[in-house]
Amino acid sequence: MRWGLLGHPDFRRLWLADALSQFGDRINLLAVPLLAALTLRATAWEMSLLRVLETLAFLLLALQVGVWTDRMRKRRVLVLADLGRAVAFGSVPLAAVAGVLTMTHLYVVVAVAGVLSVFFDVAHRTYLPGLVDRDRLVEGNARLQANVSVAAVAAPSLSGWLVQLFGGAAAVGVNAVSFLWSACWLRRIGAPDRVPVARARAPLRREIRDGLRFVGRDPVLRANAAHSVCAGVCQQFQVTVAALFLLREVHLSPGVIGLLQAGGLTGAALGSVVARRLGVRFGEARVMWAAALLWGAGYLMIPLTATGAAVAWYPIGNFLTGLSIVVLNVHQLSYRQAVTPEWLQGRVAATSTFLYFAPGPAGSLLAGVLATTAGLRGTLWLAGAGVAASALWLVCSPLRRMRRLPEAYEEERTGSHRA
Repeated sequence: MRWGLLGHPDFRRLWLADALSQFGDRINLLAVPLLAALTLRATAWEMSLLRVLETLAFLLLALQVGVWTDRMRKRRVLVLADLGRAVAFGSVPLAAVAGVLTMTHLYVVVAVAGVLSVFFDVAHRTYLPGLVDRDRLVEGNARLQANVSVAAVAAPSLSGWLVQLFGGAAAVGVNAVSFLWSACWLRRIGAPDRVPVARARAPLRREIRDGLRFVGRDPVLRANAAHSVCAGVCQQFQVTVAALFLLREVHLSPGVIGLLQAGGLTGAALGSVVARRLGVRFGEARVMWAAALLWGAGYLMIPLTATGAAVAWYPIGNFLTGLSIVVLNVHQLSYRQAVTPEWLQGRVAATSTFLYFAPGPAGSLLAGVLATTAGLRGTLWLAGAGVAASALWLVCSPLRRMRRLPEAYEEERTGSHRA
């Protein structure tokens, strides 16, 4: 079928809901820091604290949420998380209109939304295997990653101009509407929202340990986890200071910043299209570690950005970064979903999510310190060097001796993990 999984009605509804949610996330990624910097005059330290609160819930709750979602209806979790985020972000424009918006209010909003995002992220990463056959997981994940790509291209530009024309609070309000619309599409999925098969419940600590042990015993999952931890810390340096860097050192307007983000992240759109083809042509294993190296190369180009023609380094670096992250994510996620038993999906997804996001608060706090000592550009150089060095976890892993990941799928299905 020409449209592949998009011809599957329930997958199409999930895909549309995901597209809206991703669009909201991308608007939020730029609109919130611009709102804080321009309207509330936030300092670099306040910006880093804002980012800490956005990601703190992944450190404190991700592993527990993995256990809970293995016991819950996944679609219900997704819908409630979307509705809760719509309410949280919807309070920002209301407070702005009333003239009572403060950094404290913004801190509370991003902290609440962060908790709900943990539930959404874990449930979202485990819902697809129950909706489509496992031999279509790569296609399904590539389609969902395409949403990330389209949002990455369209949302920053829209967000930047919304902030410039109507203010940051209006952009955050659009974000709230996108979450509400996403919940509506999720509600329309016709497949039964199954209650997970009842299993004897062990203490929470033991069930968390099962997910950690599963990731630790698989050499590919273990290498991916180590890469996620190291790259996740350094990525926070870039995410935390990029908007301030472009505003205060390159002297760009919010609208131009949005255009640069959109133009650079077209690489993500390309990545979603070519991820599967690259895996077939060169082998999924090779593509994974090559994508990690390309990610580091892209990050090292970003601090070269300056006024004049040198501003082009930013979209070029973001193009390579977007391309590599999407390609890497498609194959990492498909591998993990394929080798994980259904009853462990939530805990293994939560373990991977925890290891990626948990270093975020530390990375954001460190970014605030580095921005005041090494400067904004120096912080971006450290981010690039750290992400590039993190690729060694994958280059030096068993992936370097492998070509095709389906061989590993079969080994895991018949090996000790399934015993």
